[in-house]
Amino acid sequence: MSTKRKSDSQVPAEESDLLLIRPLGAGQEVGRSCIMIEFKGKKIMLDCGIHPGLSGMDALPFVDLVEADEIDLLLISHFHLDHCGALPWFLQRTSFKGRCFMTHATKAIYRWLLSDYIKVSNISTEQMLYTEADLETSMDKIETINFHEEKDVCGIKFWAYNAGHVLGAAMFMIEIAGVKILYTGDFSRQEDRHLMAAEIPNVRPDVLITESTYGTHIHEKREEREARFTTLVHDIVNRGGRCLIPVFALGRAQELLLILDEYWSLHPELYDIPIYYASSLAKKCMAVYQTYVNAMNDKIRRQIAINNPFVFKHISNLKGIDHFDDIGPCVVMASPGMMQSGLSRELFETWCTDAKNGVIIAGYCVEGTLAKAVLSEPEEIATASGQKLPLKMSVDYISFSAHTDYQQTSEFVRQLKPPHVVLVHGEQNEMGRLKAALQREYEDDPDTRMEVHNPRNTAAVELYFRGEKTAKVMGALAVDRPRPGHRLSGVLVRRNFNYHMLAPCDLSKYTDMSMSQVVQRQSVHYSGTLQILKYMLTLVAGPLEPAEERKFRAFQCIDVSVEGKVVTLEWVATPVNDMFADAVLAAVLQAEIIDSPPSFFPVQSKMDRMHFKECLIEMLQEIFGEDSVPKIFKGEKLYVTVDGKKANIDLLNLDVTCEEDETFQQIVQTAVTKLYQSLSPPRTEAIL
Repeated sequence: MSTKRKSDSQVPAEESDLLLIRPLGAGQEVGRSCIMIEFKGKKIMLDCGIHPGLSGMDALPFVDLVEADEIDLLLISHFHLDHCGALPWFLQRTSFKGRCFMTHATKAIYRWLLSDYIKVSNISTEQMLYTEADLETSMDKIETINFHEEKDVCGIKFWAYNAGHVLGAAMFMIEIAGVKILYTGDFSRQEDRHLMAAEIPNVRPDVLITESTYGTHIHEKREEREARFTTLVHDIVNRGGRCLIPVFALGRAQELLLILDEYWSLHPELYDIPIYYASSLAKKCMAVYQTYVNAMNDKIRRQIAINNPFVFKHISNLKGIDHFDDIGPCVVMASPGMMQSGLSRELFETWCTDAKNGVIIAGYCVEGTLAKAVLSEPEEIATASGQKLPLKMSVDYISFSAHTDYQQTSEFVRQLKPPHVVLVHGEQNEMGRLKAALQREYEDDPDTRMEVHNPRNTAAVELYFRGEKTAKVMGALAVDRPRPGHRLSGVLVRRNFNYHMLAPCDLSKYTDMSMSQVVQRQSVHYSGTLQILKYMLTLVAGPLEPAEERKFRAFQCIDVSVEGKVVTLEWVATPVNDMFADAVLAAVLQAEIIDSPPSFFPVQSKMDRMHFKECLIEMLQEIFGEDSVPKIFKGEKLYVTVDGKKANIDLLNLDVTCEEDETFQQIVQTAVTKLYQSLSPPRTEAIL
């Protein structure tokens, strides 16, 4: 099933003009982001995540709809599992042979985050998508890209913009045959305590593929949200309770740690109440955050010069539940964020029956997860083992999720003004509301023609982009431009969706191709004399270029050699050279049947030798001056003298030699040849 858009003219577009955008995951859902783009024979996969609410093969995107070995490029926007959790499986367990890119920070954190996911996944070994060994091997297949660095893979140009959201998160601008597609991944246009806001690209995309996680919701102001969060935490520990904050090991966790550490510093009465960051990744990931400080906002970069904000004064690392003394009020941030398994689920099941305790859900929750279920505050919950427990602890939700809200998304779209917006990464209802709101916003704007698409999983959006096909003249052809009315003669080359007109000699400079030459050789029996052969060839081809004693060149391209009773022709095959070779062959065959030449002098048919000599002397005197040529000479030799340089003319063969100056020799040779051609009969008559 596809969402189609025909061009305004309704003229059927070429198949190569069809752009397909097909969600294999994140189509009218949140989770397992995986978007396929197909255009001009190129295939690109954007993200390769897992669904947090599912396990095993069920958690994968619908990758069985594509041939992995046909995908040219795979781009990962950031390290969250719903965007990269299936990547080791795809790189190791499929036939994918393309190239995979992510930013440096994303690759560094991806390694530790997925290692933790393998350890905490509460499923059988048979259901595991990949092992630690698969993850380790897959690292060598991942290449890194800097922000704003342009790459080219198989004619696909792409570069990355900072997306905010989490450390290293990238938006990718992709250009194929001049058509530009921007994929935002998850992004945030609001600067927080450690991350900068997403950039506004300086290039207008033809298609914007953007998240719709929060639909038409408006986030509360950052200051109000932080105040509400710290007040809730304070209230829970004040009443003697345990405060559980489920978080992913990386991302929003670092933001919340900065907030709590600052709040505890300002409230000495809380010093005795411990805060634990319960993640086996804590130290490893903090090292990554400290390494990539320059990828954060100006506030963090200024602060790092004084003291490292990620070295916390009031927060301790907790490796696991075995190292935890549960003896009183405390705050524990534990992963995973949606409590589907791991330490956050264990602590929740331990504390949920006590009304003094509280859980604060601080991020977006996907359908099918425990975190989503408890938001509706049911009377009881089911444990991982299937036991029913009463839910008495307080449940609160404060969104620290670094996704755009409606205001941010709308402003982003307004600044870019893309003709097409494709919504992904949003629940069906939220996505539908966002689509309707964007359409209403622009329906009365005459300057903006924008179509909004919200495809479901496996359904393709079909768009047509028809561009003019022009060829750029390059190399020698661009320098030696033809005269008006003359056509260019060259090789038309298609490279990276652009056409270039090149001279054959320039192919190796501008492309990976080279021009092959085919040398033709033909031998015929000849029993006549060398004098007769030269005479007949001169009638056809004009003056011959001497090479060796019994070798010469006709038409400046056909090499003729005489050995015994065999004449061999050799030339580089081209349509023109082949035609000349036919003429030379005809002359050789005619020479075979002539007993002797009519005269040793080649121009006997229209004039005698004396007349030719007189014409030649007169022409040379006009060119070089009266004193350059002797008035009287004997035999078949004539010479021209200019500035001490002497060119000898052999009137028998019409050959010119000059040892002092090759350029002078060529000028005289050209003059002699042109005079001969103007006075000689047509060559076709000579053959006949």
